[in-house]
Amino acid sequence: MTAVRAAPAGPAVRRTHARTDTGSPALLLVGHGSRDRRHAETVRALTGRIRRSHPGLHVAAAFLDFDTPDVPGALEALRRDGAARAVAVPLLLTRAYHAKTDLPAVLADAPGPRVRQAAVLGGSPLLLAAVERRLREAGLSAADRLTTGVVLAAAGSTDPEAIESVGAAATALRRSGWCAVRPAFVTVPRPRPAEVVRDLRARGVRRVAVAPYVLAPGLLPDRIAAEAEAARADVLSAPLGAAPEIARLVVRRAREAGLLTPAGSD
Repeated sequence: MTAVRAAPAGPAVRRTHARTDTGSPALLLVGHGSRDRRHAETVRALTGRIRRSHPGLHVAAAFLDFDTPDVPGALEALRRDGAARAVAVPLLLTRAYHAKTDLPAVLADAPGPRVRQAAVLGGSPLLLAAVERRLREAGLSAADRLTTGVVLAAAGSTDPEAIESVGAAATALRRSGWCAVRPAFVTVPRPRPAEVVRDLRARGVRRVAVAPYVLAPGLLPDRIAAEAEAARADVLSAPLGAAPEIARLVVRRAREAGLLTPAGSD
């Protein structure tokens, strides 16, 4: 599967009140946050999976909005637990406002250990492997690829870089043998998932699957599911969630940021 170049990790955030680098490092997963409790449950399930696979690593979770703890609170808790440095991995699939502006500002102002922001999850073959896993779990086999078109359904963004990255992911997924793979967005820009399902049918694709290109259940994934049902898609896979590939990718992003070298395989 062809890799899409990942966004570079952010620079270390230096604070005059940060502690000296003498304690053990920590990994902080930063979720978007949602009024839908399923989002936080997914982030905590992913955090638990990483803790179990890396028992010597201090792993915590935080949220940019709606859920608790927030990022400053989580970093302060890490400081109290003796962490002198941390890597914050944004649980975001594209590099848009939250990765470029929101999280860097929060990290710059938050108390706690020295922290570096890692790259977003998009641009990795592991992310596409998680998409493939969910399609298999929805009932598709390797033999179905040549007759199945996939709608890679993302939340959407006004940031051109984010939209381009979803298109690149669809292109990379297509190279794994699917009949067709097309991006779609449930907010902006067009096309909508239902539109792409109908277009693929009109082009003679025998079977159409909608693959949500989102991490956790919530309002927008529910809209993706509703559009898939309205357009009579044959298959709807689940959000990526706490798939093993996502857990490995989070640890890999932390390693790429240069501050974590957890023992064992990622």
